[in-house]
Amino acid sequence: MKKLLIVIVITVFNIAIYGQDENDAKKLLDEVAQKVEGYDNIYLEFNHRLDNDDADVHQETMGKVTLKGDLYHLKYMGTEQIFDGKKTYLIIHEDEEVIIQNANNEEDATITPSKMFSFYKNGFTYEMGDLKTIKGIKIQYVKLIPIDSNSETLHVMVGIDIKTKHIFNIIETGENKTVTTLEVRSFKTNQPISEKLFIFDDAKYKDQKKYTISEPN
Repeated sequence: MKKLLIVIVITVFNIAIYGQDENDAKKLLDEVAQKVEGYDNIYLEFNHRLDNDDADVHQETMGKVTLKGDLYHLKYMGTEQIFDGKKTYLIIHEDEEVIIQNANNEEDATITPSKMFSFYKNGFTYEMGDLKTIKGIKIQYVKLIPIDSNSETLHVMVGIDIKTKHIFNIIETGENKTVTTLEVRSFKTNQPISEKLFIFDDAKYKDQKKYTISEPN
C-alpha cells in the first residue's frame, strides 16, 4: 500500500511538472507572437537549409521577405512570391511564368511567411527544450509536437532569442528524416516600405514582360 502511494505521488508530481513545462513553453511562444504583432512591418534575411543524411542531400539557400500583418513579399531561389491577403502570386523569372493561387491554398502548408510567428497556435503540444548559446546569443528552444499522429512532421524546434524575444531559427524534422532549418540572419522592423510591395502588377508581367500567367479555375 505504501509503495502504491509513492507511485501515485510520483505520477501526479510528473504530470504537474509536464503541465507547467507545457504552459511555460506556450507562454514564451505567445510573447514572441505578441511582440511581432506590435510591429508595423518586418524585414527578414534568412538561410534556408535542407538536410537528409540517408539520401546524402544537403542544400542551403538564402532568401529575404518583407511582412506586414498577413501580407508578404518573398524573394527566394530566383523566384518572388507575393501574398496580398486574397491570392498568392508565384513569379518564376527563369521560366517567365506567374502562378496564381487562392488564399485557402496557403492553409495546406505548415509554415508559410504569413504563419511564421503564429503557426504554433494550432495542432501542436509544447515542451520546453534546451537553452543554448549560439554565436554569443542565448537561445531557448521550444519543441512542438504535432497532435495529428499521421503528420509527416515528427517535431519542430523553435529557437528564441531570450533577450529580444525574436525567432532565431526554426528546425523541422520530418518522418523521412529530412531536417529543414530556417535561420534568421537579419531582423529589421518598421521599415519605410511602399504598399505596392504587396500588390501584383498584372500589366508589368502580362503586357510588358509577356510572362505566362496561370490563374485558378
